[in-house]
Amino acid sequence: MSKLPKDFVLGAATAAYQVEGSSTVDGKGRVLWDGFLEKQGRFSTDPASDFYNRYEEDIKLASEYGIKAIRISIAWSRIIPDGTGEVNQKGLDYYRKVFETCRKYDIEPFVTLHHFDTPETLFEKGDWLNKDQINAFERYAELVFDEYNDVVKYWITINEPIAYVQGQYITGAFPPGEQYNTLKCLQAQHNQIAAHSRIVNLFKSKGYEGEIGLVHALTQFYSIDDQPLNQIAAYKHDIFMNGFMLDGTFLGYYTPAKLTVVKEILGEEFDKLDIRKEELEDIKKAAPQLDFLGINYYQSNWIKYHNEESYIHHNGTGDKGTSVFRVKGIGEVVKNEAIPTNDWDWYIYPEGLYDMMERVKNDYPNYKKIYVTENGLGYKDVLEDNGEVHDDERIDYVRQHIEAIERAYADGINVKGYFIWSLQDMFSWSNGYNKRYGLFYIDFETQKRYVKDSAKWYKQLSEDIYGK
Repeated sequence: MSKLPKDFVLGAATAAYQVEGSSTVDGKGRVLWDGFLEKQGRFSTDPASDFYNRYEEDIKLASEYGIKAIRISIAWSRIIPDGTGEVNQKGLDYYRKVFETCRKYDIEPFVTLHHFDTPETLFEKGDWLNKDQINAFERYAELVFDEYNDVVKYWITINEPIAYVQGQYITGAFPPGEQYNTLKCLQAQHNQIAAHSRIVNLFKSKGYEGEIGLVHALTQFYSIDDQPLNQIAAYKHDIFMNGFMLDGTFLGYYTPAKLTVVKEILGEEFDKLDIRKEELEDIKKAAPQLDFLGINYYQSNWIKYHNEESYIHHNGTGDKGTSVFRVKGIGEVVKNEAIPTNDWDWYIYPEGLYDMMERVKNDYPNYKKIYVTENGLGYKDVLEDNGEVHDDERIDYVRQHIEAIERAYADGINVKGYFIWSLQDMFSWSNGYNKRYGLFYIDFETQKRYVKDSAKWYKQLSEDIYGK
């Protein structure tokens, strides 16, 4: 039997650009990915999982398999095609139908405002490096709060600020495809925290019913051994990827210790980091008002010192053992032979999730509650001739992470929900369609849904928590 309480939220997660398809219909505007993918010529997001047309089918399936909540993102460019101009009524109408369908099947929608999909016009003006985007984001947020406050009670401002800008400016896997630019990465991190804070303050000042939070992709970092230089490198990795933004999120300012590390990373470029007084005021005001933190956790990493030239190879194909991550002045991700990895070289280490939640509790005692808003196993699932998908590895992965959550809850960490990534198979940002995460298998040629063994297991977990 599950050790989780009956008010624990068992959910599944999606993202608009990865599931909807229909990227040019009903007035939707282009996003940063469209030109990037067209230039590469590798993947198309149409029809993706065709959620735009099949949302009721997928929401009904979720309900039948014990899922109580779904993370759904709004595509900014469906609502305001160019990000700043006229409002698209067809986009507003679509998401209302989606949220009302969730209510029809007793599914709680957790709605994300920005999930890696800045409108193309704003991207071309600098994306989160452009301070003007904060104003545009605030206008869009207020519009959707006003539009859907009767059907949506849980809001997420931004999904994974660090993963987005790391992909843009460090690994090059996200548009515009730059690498090793630590200044742009840190500047965009700060600007997103400023934007998030502005939205939290707006939400609270207007007295909307419900809760608002932020989702961080948090990776636990460990030194590969007890050598001082390697321990320092692990610490720097943590500040760059976690600590800088967590300070802004919960403390409302960046501690001198964090800024010292940022200065070490940036060197002479530190003076170019544009952090304004009015932004710090917004951040300070928002921090105590945050209702929840969402943690997206997939892996931990082991680090050693690296001060030579940077080199990154992103394993986007599932060719195991090919991933390389070395950034000068921050550190290198190295192999820990004692810990298993998946085909994309991501470590499978549930203990890291526990350690990260414990860190949030200890370092930021003003946190209110945590949801694990993404966690799951990317896998090369096989559809059998009889329509079955046997994904025991995924079941084992999820079970281990649920057990880590149960232990955290028993130890006094206020973790209130778990959202498996993902509800259904979908387009993956830098992997296309060969990396599957879903509880429900999708034949992308026919769009037929198949129930994986993991979905059946998830239903049993739901019954263990809530009863049949």
